[in-house]
Amino acid sequence: MKNQQMERMRKGKGFIAALDQSGGSTPKALAEYGIQKDAYKNEEEMFDLVHEMRTRIMTSPCFTGDKVVGVILFEQTMEREVENMPTPDYLWQKKGILPFLKVDKGLEPLNEGVQLMKPIPELEKQLERARAKNIFGTKMRSVIKEANPEGIQKVISQQFEYGKQIIDAGLMPILEPEVDIHSPDKEESEKIMMTQILKHLNMLEEEQKIMLKLSIPSQDSFYSELVNHPKVLRVVALSGGYSRDEAVELLEKNPGVIASFSRALLGGLSAQQSDEAFDQVLNASIGKIYQASIT
Repeated sequence: MKNQQMERMRKGKGFIAALDQSGGSTPKALAEYGIQKDAYKNEEEMFDLVHEMRTRIMTSPCFTGDKVVGVILFEQTMEREVENMPTPDYLWQKKGILPFLKVDKGLEPLNEGVQLMKPIPELEKQLERARAKNIFGTKMRSVIKEANPEGIQKVISQQFEYGKQIIDAGLMPILEPEVDIHSPDKEESEKIMMTQILKHLNMLEEEQKIMLKLSIPSQDSFYSELVNHPKVLRVVALSGGYSRDEAVELLEKNPGVIASFSRALLGGLSAQQSDEAFDQVLNASIGKIYQASIT
């Protein structure tokens, strides 16, 4: 099964849907979906509502492995069910989509121009639970806001340190050192980051592979060396605050990089839409992102 899944991710045409909004970002995601804060009384009701939203997306007829190769899940979503099946099993067995799990616990305060990940003290137990739930891989996010070599080096070192622990647990890590798209020295940050990533890739053992989730670069095709690197299974791009149309247009200029969008995927969807209208909007969004991902 694992070899089949590895081949699916390595060669599969399509993109990765990011449905991993956590407690802090869920209220905004629900509001954009047309569900305001007065619709729920506590966190439990909030998470019930966001699971209903995610279930509606995942069970849509247009949400299939033909165009979506993976989905990044929040931990609570992994623990819940879709159509009376554990969510990861539903995705893989019913849709042919690989399930990933967000494992980071949020960001540290800004220091040296970057935000490192907070410690993940229960990572080993989390990975054990993910394996039991048939999760294929994980994702964890840091943020780079300034072209500070020391800060960027710490971000990449931390990402690879956790990444190797995830590989040892038998899962595929997606490392996400996001460069803030509003950074005035974004291009310089990307150059420093690239140097650090290549350095750490070349230190991996022969059988060790990772995935990378990166901001769409300022320079077209800048990540080509990473796309073709033998230790990189796939390079995926986050939308980072770009609109869907902007993100799609920029992604098309980076062959070999596929999308891993959240807001750019969900834009235009509403709890108030009929199923027909909902599916039409989602289908159009999936189509645009898919085309940009296979360019």
